[in-house]
Amino acid sequence: MDNRSLFKNIDFGLILLILSLVGVGMLAIASATRFMEDGISREVKVQAFAFFIGVIIVIISLMIDYNTVGSIYKLVYVLSIGMLLLVYVPGLGAPRGGALSWIDLGVMDLQTSEVAKIGFIISFAKFLENHEEDLNHPKTLGKIALFVAPFLLLIYKQPDFGTMLVFVSIIGGMLLVAKWDWRYIGTAIGVGIIGGANAGKFLDEYQMNRLFAFLEPENLLLPGNYHVNASKTTIGAGMMTGRGLFEGVYHKGDWLPVQETDFIFAVWCEETGFVGGAIIIGLMLLMLMNLMKIAYQAKDKFGTYIVTGIVFMFLFQIFENIGMTMGLMPVTGITLPFISYGGSSMITNIIMIGIALNVHMRRKKQGMFSNR
Repeated sequence: MDNRSLFKNIDFGLILLILSLVGVGMLAIASATRFMEDGISREVKVQAFAFFIGVIIVIISLMIDYNTVGSIYKLVYVLSIGMLLLVYVPGLGAPRGGALSWIDLGVMDLQTSEVAKIGFIISFAKFLENHEEDLNHPKTLGKIALFVAPFLLLIYKQPDFGTMLVFVSIIGGMLLVAKWDWRYIGTAIGVGIIGGANAGKFLDEYQMNRLFAFLEPENLLLPGNYHVNASKTTIGAGMMTGRGLFEGVYHKGDWLPVQETDFIFAVWCEETGFVGGAIIIGLMLLMLMNLMKIAYQAKDKFGTYIVTGIVFMFLFQIFENIGMTMGLMPVTGITLPFISYGGSSMITNIIMIGIALNVHMRRKKQGMFSNR
């Protein structure tokens, strides 16, 4: 089947959903950076540029069968690890917010762990497909641990606990769909609980303060609680229909911290109210449902595992970001996909959607879970 025939199978519904989310995000960032007073900000320009770059990459990548990339998954794996190591190159690594997670490209900073997500999902999906018959063998358990450990350890050392949790969500979701034995799943959950109870041995002082702040939300002396309380007040001010686009009060005086990134959802809710917040959540749910359908209809397990990883990545980030703006989750700095300002995350998210479109374009009429 040639590329022209393949493009007839493209999921235009998913594309429309993403364009809607990106449009909402651009409006929210413009408002958070005081568009009416100061004009188009650097943040809006960078976000638009990142979106454009992501779209170009997707258009080119759609011409390549995702299985072609899967055939070199070991190289993809090595390159992804190398991407995480770039932050240690002198003159290239750029510390931001106490974490060495970025490299300075001049035009924009690039968060290497965002790019590494792409390579990890592709390579781990192929690993799972290759170990379909012996996934629950004790020997394979060790292979899984060795496969994921470098990613988790390197991100932990940056330190970027939020992104590490995103990787854990991706790994857990892909193993669940691959039908990992429930004994192993239960053991992993138990280890996670024990680790959480002993978090002080693994987290630095800054991260522990964020955790204590979540456990004591009324103590405004704890770092992070001011942010969350400001966010909840901003969201509540929007009531049902909001103050009106670009009419928000709290973010204009910089009362709401990191308003164009971590707490962009609060900015949007103040101006569009409960209705506007529900629209974002609704669009996100439709996107996730569409992606799950693509995973279900994939022609092979490799395609299913790839899109499953993408679903769990988006699911955790959406839940964590919106949850932290409402005080329901700890503050971790995780962005809201397609809405928060961030060139690295925008490019990564667009590429992830492109990969899902690639899987959808090359699907068979019967998905992998259908009777054949």
